[in-house]
Amino acid sequence: MYEITNTNYQPMQELIKITEKNGNKAVSARELHKFLEITERFSNWFERMLQYGFVENHDFTSVKSFTLVNNGAQRELEDYALTLDCAKEISMLQRSERGKMARQYFIECEKQLRAKEQAHQQIPQSFSEALRLAAEQAERIEAQQKQLQAQAPKVLFADTVIGSQSSCLIGELAKLITQKGYEIGEKRLFKWLRENHYLGTRGEYYNIPNQQYIEQGLFELKKGTRSGSGGVMHTTITPKVTGKGQVYFVNKFLKTI
Repeated sequence: MYEITNTNYQPMQELIKITEKNGNKAVSARELHKFLEITERFSNWFERMLQYGFVENHDFTSVKSFTLVNNGAQRELEDYALTLDCAKEISMLQRSERGKMARQYFIECEKQLRAKEQAHQQIPQSFSEALRLAAEQAERIEAQQKQLQAQAPKVLFADTVIGSQSSCLIGELAKLITQKGYEIGEKRLFKWLRENHYLGTRGEYYNIPNQQYIEQGLFELKKGTRSGSGGVMHTTITPKVTGKGQVYFVNKFLKTI
């Protein structure tokens, strides 16, 4: 873990502190939680955000932050350094005016960072140096385009599905994941869900969601009845993936592309 320390970086009126570590810009999850005016306890809120598929050491890193207590001493707090992309997406997920404001703020910060980088580009002193700088710039542009392409499906999908009350069958989820760029069929998805302990593997619990993921809101069970031989009625249980679960699983597979 590393400690979050403030820098002098102020691209505009500073709404949320942006820190720097090893050349990478980061945002304190606690600072973002405070700005968004979230009333939910920080630890519970961040744990809930992780259910949308964010990956440690890729989207965020565990860090230490400190706060002053009444006697003037410092108390250590659990915090997380978010990448700007992660901070933007979490802001969008709040579906609030403060969330929109934070997301736009991070976008403007990125614009000013790019403008600052371009302004400090070295002026070539020779033809060979000009060729080298042109090649480096082309590589940067290509890397940025790949990053945007990788992020777009996840962001667009979250924007359209979060808050949806409609759930879907696991076979429909497989089609949805395939449409978003990761090809997988219904049988293979069922197998993956069992192997990763989302679904039961034995007896009457075979292909039934494990209770912890029902409680997390990723699945729900639909009960029904059907008529058997001799007119005997049987209870049926169908697992369905909630709107929240659809976001979670699509994003989880997209991160592997």
